[in-house]
Amino acid sequence: MFSIKKQIILLIPSLLISVFALAQEREGDTIQTGVIDVIKPYTPSISDAFKVKETPSLDDNDTGTKKDVKYNIFSFPVASTFTPAKGKAAVVDKAKKIKLYNNYATLGVGTYTTILGEAYLNHAIGRDQAFSAYIGHHSSQGDIDEVLTDSGFSDSKLNVTYTKSDRDYTWTALGGFQYQTYNWYGLQQPLFNQATADTLDVGHSFTNAYVGGDIMFEDGIVSSGSVLFRRFGDDYGSGENRFKANAIGTINIQDNDVDVEVFVDYLGGSFDKAYAAPTEVNYGNFQFGVAPKFQLKQDDLTVDLGVKAVYLNNTEASESKFFIYPNIAVSYRLIDDVLIVFGGVKGGLIQNSYYDFVEDNQFVSPNLFIAPTDQQYNAFGGLKGKLSNAMSYTVSGNYKSEKNKALFVNNDITQTSEAYTYGNSFGMTYDDVTTLSVAAELNVDINRNFTLGIKGEYFSYDVKNEMEAWNLPDLKASVFLDYQINEQWFAGANLYYIGERKDQFSVSSVIPSVTGVVTLDAYFDANAHVGYHINDRFSVFAKANNIVGEAYTKWQNTPVQGIQFLAGGTYKFDF
Repeated sequence: MFSIKKQIILLIPSLLISVFALAQEREGDTIQTGVIDVIKPYTPSISDAFKVKETPSLDDNDTGTKKDVKYNIFSFPVASTFTPAKGKAAVVDKAKKIKLYNNYATLGVGTYTTILGEAYLNHAIGRDQAFSAYIGHHSSQGDIDEVLTDSGFSDSKLNVTYTKSDRDYTWTALGGFQYQTYNWYGLQQPLFNQATADTLDVGHSFTNAYVGGDIMFEDGIVSSGSVLFRRFGDDYGSGENRFKANAIGTINIQDNDVDVEVFVDYLGGSFDKAYAAPTEVNYGNFQFGVAPKFQLKQDDLTVDLGVKAVYLNNTEASESKFFIYPNIAVSYRLIDDVLIVFGGVKGGLIQNSYYDFVEDNQFVSPNLFIAPTDQQYNAFGGLKGKLSNAMSYTVSGNYKSEKNKALFVNNDITQTSEAYTYGNSFGMTYDDVTTLSVAAELNVDINRNFTLGIKGEYFSYDVKNEMEAWNLPDLKASVFLDYQINEQWFAGANLYYIGERKDQFSVSSVIPSVTGVVTLDAYFDANAHVGYHINDRFSVFAKANNIVGEAYTKWQNTPVQGIQFLAGGTYKFDF
């Protein structure tokens, strides 16, 4: 060790003298920048400078061999009594792959002699074609307390679809048929008794047949289009035809894309006789419209600017009108997805139809007055966003003005030979109505196993000619819940609250006639279900409807069934 130190001590002065001499030589000639050729290196007088060898010769008595260097964080042993266990990879449980089936069939039976059945069939034809069919049936014998006539109903339907996909487009053809039966069981009591009810046949039925299709293009001026023809009628000689078609595309104007929708809507129908006269009632309306829309985007701001122009021809009255409506929507992200402000104003010409009215109220009489509604504007605005990844909300307000708005109203009691003239059916009246509403909605989607939705909406109406906004509620609220408890058990519930409504009561068959306003009480409806997956294919379920058991009336004089129970099973399969 001493010899090494000695050599290092001699080497350091030699290096310092060499550096000093080189510096002096460069100071003597600082202007000339030519290349300096070193003829002979400077030779120190003390000792020759040399490169230290990688393995120097040592004079020590103990001279060891070179050790291999191990590049470890700790290259020397550490005294420790700890003995680490042998490492072992953790075992990860693989989730069982869920088997998905293309078809299912469900059958259930319950109180009030209720039968529920449905089946969905889907079959792929090659790689680019598919055929599907849906068959459904729901019926009940009624037996509602304190009802004087039969109160049962049935609803059977069949829908079929064929889809074909090509490289540039995908098209679908569809068709279906539906048959429904109902009863005008809401006789005005105590004005009528069982003796009167026994003389009436309050049953009536509806038939609905339709064909149509749609097409979507991958690349082209026209992006999509659809067409639908529907024939709707009843067993009282009423019939209605409706044809709808539309096409949506994009055109470029001065390097700006403008989305354009073009549509036609034809409605024509007739009723065998009017409510208070034996004359036939005919109606027909043809609409043609164009709705261009231009979208502006800048950072967090999105603006849709558009209008809707509609031409209306009343084919029965030979009258034509032209309407222009705004189609504007604005959205701005204040705080990413947490807080989004939105608003706008839209409008449109609503094509009312016999089919649409029956979908809302199956107790209408077969002699309605059908006319379109002019929704002049619907101004809206509010806030929406996400409180977390699993929770979203919406708070909004609307103010809309509608001319010729359709309102359900209880028909006059005339006591003619027709079974629907005893205060047990509904007609249509029209009025100019402005509506102010505020709504709040909260959706919770914690994971695939739990979803919850809560919504409430308040309405305030102003009518021009009628005494009230007939059968329109002042408050609506609902709660929806679905919960997958574990792999086998699942459950769900939905709750509804509908506020008070106003309806008309009129007896024109007596002298003097009687007319008044009836207030329909608010009602609450609670429904729940629970089910169990026996295996991948077979499941059983049980449902309870109107759990509170309240015999409320959704429409005047038409109480609903009390608490109802239904149980059944579902079977999934493949061909």
